[in-house]
Amino acid sequence: MFFRKRSEEVTKKNIFAYICNRQKAIKLSVLCMCKAMHVTESGYYKWKRNRHKVKKWQLVLTEMHTILKEHEDNDNYGVTRMKIALKQKGIKCSRSTVLRIMRRGNLLHKSRKSPDGLTKADKKAQKCEDLVKQDFSASKPNEKWLTDITQIACKDGTLYIAPVLDCFAGEIISVAMDDNMKKQLCIRAIQQAYEKERPKPGFIAHSDPGSQYTSHEYKRTIASLHGVQSMGGVGACYDNARMESFFATLKKEKLYRIDTKKLTIEQVKTIVWRYIMVYYNRLRINTFNEGGYPPSVYRQIAAPKKAA
Repeated sequence: MFFRKRSEEVTKKNIFAYICNRQKAIKLSVLCMCKAMHVTESGYYKWKRNRHKVKKWQLVLTEMHTILKEHEDNDNYGVTRMKIALKQKGIKCSRSTVLRIMRRGNLLHKSRKSPDGLTKADKKAQKCEDLVKQDFSASKPNEKWLTDITQIACKDGTLYIAPVLDCFAGEIISVAMDDNMKKQLCIRAIQQAYEKERPKPGFIAHSDPGSQYTSHEYKRTIASLHGVQSMGGVGACYDNARMESFFATLKKEKLYRIDTKKLTIEQVKTIVWRYIMVYYNRLRINTFNEGGYPPSVYRQIAAPKKAA
């Protein structure tokens, strides 16, 4: 018989389905067919009762689709963020379970290419000490800032983006954008961050040793704001890894998904600003923060506790 020859490839569900479909046609009792196929009658009726019930993994998959529809950029969520999003809705699943369900629902996506570094070091310029030493945590807001420059090709030129990230919650507190990467861009980013946050004297402003950040004008700006400048090593991307990670997120989740070469610089500016200030800061799950809270939300929750 078919089932005896290929028993290793046939599950009980297949056998039960066969019995259900063929029992009336061949005019044998369920008991006889179950005995012939070496399955239990009680097992068959249990399968028949439950076959149309929605499985738990299907309910979780439905909730995953709901999460993805909450914002257009949520479709970038991988296993880790999806697990946190489910937990925030009261659904606890192991990472392996989330992975399995996302695979079943075809919700996994391939990693997109990582952006390359941009700023070039000025070997003749005097470099500041690295005060961060790859420790991108902070005990309170505006204690430690990170900054850098990235670029994106547009229809009418290249857009250069210079954000300032606060290490406490990972919030982007300012972002300067222009069609060039001169030192004024970096200075404007720091000034905007200072005007918004008014940090206490002694805050750290960390960057790579690019020529913009080693310029006298940039150094004077940091000093005038009563900040302390810090720099990573030449060619050492890990010395500013959290900032590089943000650039990778911005490009993989947003900019690499649209054809920016068909859009003007002003159009891409709007897209970048909305992604950062509306979605990334306020809505996107941030795995660096406890509970996965978005940066602005985590800051509101955690900052008062830290101060107390």
